[in-house]
Amino acid sequence: MKRLLFIGDVVGKAGCDFLVEKLGAVKKQYGIDVTVVNGENSAQGNGITRYSMDMIVSAGADIITTGNHAFRRREALDIYDEDYIIRPANYPEEGCIGRGVCTLDMGAFSVTVINLMGTAFMDPLDNPFTKIDEILKNIDSHNIFVDFHAEATSEKKAMGYYLAGRVSGVFGTHTHVPTADACILDGGTAYITDVGMTGPEHSCLGVEIQPAVDRFRFHMPVRFKEASGPCFMCGIIVEFDEKSGKSYKTDTIIIR
Repeated sequence: MKRLLFIGDVVGKAGCDFLVEKLGAVKKQYGIDVTVVNGENSAQGNGITRYSMDMIVSAGADIITTGNHAFRRREALDIYDEDYIIRPANYPEEGCIGRGVCTLDMGAFSVTVINLMGTAFMDPLDNPFTKIDEILKNIDSHNIFVDFHAEATSEKKAMGYYLAGRVSGVFGTHTHVPTADACILDGGTAYITDVGMTGPEHSCLGVEIQPAVDRFRFHMPVRFKEASGPCFMCGIIVEFDEKSGKSYKTDTIIIR
């Protein structure tokens, strides 16, 4: 049995700093074999840069996933030359940089991570359900984990059930709020609707509270700024059989 740790959206420099401070000890405490981190909001002002990517890797991430802010920082598009950072696989294949799948060779076993993005209330990308079917036809690894970066909980739930018994885990990201529905679906697929975020806890999804309140009150453009104060780190640990790819146990964690 092996253990995979998935960390939810890292927000800004504060989130990166907290990840660097805490991740190593968490991996040691729980005996983690593979660590995946969503880093699409890790740069100051959102998006991901080489600096924030390097911080996430130095903290102990094996693979970095992203989402709708994958290409927000045009000055950092060359980071997708690295095999360990992926973007949603349902971006167009022609004309789009990067890749949506990463397979990590662990010697005795391998782990494949697939990054997908939902289309309900999001950008009109290729159908993620059709895309995952195409991808799974070409993957040999038994251990397959999916970061489904989506807005609608219904779409995330649907994807979880659609992939039940076909992958080792489906983890929802994007909404930054951890959900209480971590479970093992039929066929040995670990599932959670949203893993949560890593960054300032006393905030509105990682940004200062007042500008977020003003945006909803007055419907006027505001300038969001990364919140300050104590951080937390949200994640999920999955125990899986590396020979069959089936997951048997999930534990959500919140580190403060």
